[in-house]
Amino acid sequence: MPNILSLRLLDSFQLHSRETKLKQQYLANRSSTDSYNQQDAGFSLIELIVVLLLVGILAAIAAPGWAAFVNRQRINKVNDAVFAALQQAQREAKNKKLSYSVSFKVEDNLSKFLIHQGSVPPTSGVVWKSLGEDMASNSGQILLYTNIAASNTQNASGNIVETAPGTGTITFDYMGVLAPKSDGTVADTCLKVMLAAPKRGTTEASALKRYVIVQTLLGGMRTAKDAACSNN
Repeated sequence: MPNILSLRLLDSFQLHSRETKLKQQYLANRSSTDSYNQQDAGFSLIELIVVLLLVGILAAIAAPGWAAFVNRQRINKVNDAVFAALQQAQREAKNKKLSYSVSFKVEDNLSKFLIHQGSVPPTSGVVWKSLGEDMASNSGQILLYTNIAASNTQNASGNIVETAPGTGTITFDYMGVLAPKSDGTVADTCLKVMLAAPKRGTTEASALKRYVIVQTLLGGMRTAKDAACSNN
């Protein structure tokens, strides 16, 4: 009888010991999980500062490249617009059997053009279109230069002048070829229109340049960029 009682007490003690160990393991695991969850709950202040610094550094590195990309896209689109305007004037001249022109000017630091009949732009009743207006370009973002002094007439040097805003008129006759000058002589070639992005903080042309060139008396046109268009 005493042996049976001893065995029961031993079993009860062992069961209690197992329950105690299980409780201790449960509490230890719960404490570890709670600690992990607290650590994984968010960033510390130092980690946030490091992330913000890295973002700032990456932005500073990427900004010049992005600005150059935007300028290049803007100048390309404006150059395409000039080329399209000259083609439109040439088509109008052939279709309507009248002379048509594209005139250029810079007004309030905005580069503008006008497609019109005849060789002299009207002084009233017309609206000059700003180059790049469909891209919301601001004043001074697109620089315009030409080598044109008068309708179908080069300036004295025949070269593009970058010291003065571009002006001039390119005129096509009823056959779509370059019309004679105002004095009746043959039109000059090449007639050049240059678009450029300004250097940062200045009104001088940068190396980012695009050109539309009326190269032949028959009205043949081409585009060029950067150093591909020589003044020679």
